[in-house]
Amino acid sequence: MSGVKQGQHGGWLLALHSSSEVLGVGLQPLGRPDHPPRLAAFPLARELGHALLPSVEEVLPAQEWPHLARLAVATGPGGFTGTRMTVAMARALAQQLGLPLDGISSFHLIARRLLAVEPTPRTVILTQELPRHGLVAGLYGVASTCLGGVAELSPPRLYRTEHDLLQSLGRHAQHRAQPQLPDDAGHLLSFSQQAAGLGVEAPWANVVPLYPTSPVEPL
Repeated sequence: MSGVKQGQHGGWLLALHSSSEVLGVGLQPLGRPDHPPRLAAFPLARELGHALLPSVEEVLPAQEWPHLARLAVATGPGGFTGTRMTVAMARALAQQLGLPLDGISSFHLIARRLLAVEPTPRTVILTQELPRHGLVAGLYGVASTCLGGVAELSPPRLYRTEHDLLQSLGRHAQHRAQPQLPDDAGHLLSFSQQAAGLGVEAPWANVVPLYPTSPVEPL
């Protein structure tokens, strides 16, 4: 990988996902969504703090980072510390190199994966239990006009009970929000490739970790 020359493509698209105990890294030439991506998964758990940079360098050595052209990062919800670290790294690289940064929720990536395999039903609720707090849930639906072919109809939020969730989002097929890495890093690349192809601006300052902690009262 370190022997790749900048002139061979328009630059690298790098995707980072650490909203679970596994770090996912994806790499692909920007503007080449047909090019087989390089995907890697690192089960780092609590070791993420000191293993993040070496793991990313296994996929793209630091000397290639000046050849980056766009970045993408999963913003959660998930483990707050892990998500925050990759978001901070992506923001720092985007700021220093003057690059666009796409931030996509980990739930949105899961929904794209699920709906791509099972397009019926056309809407799904993804849930993640937070012990002693409630349920984090988001609503997603098939939408050909949206990035990735999936619309985030209701972003992930914290609900006190299942009843509150159903009152707010209605009754739809439900799935546990379980990231699969490195597959979801590949979906993150796809979102970012499409955004770049459409000329979507992606300021790094707008990308922040998503970690709902305040319960939503039922409507």
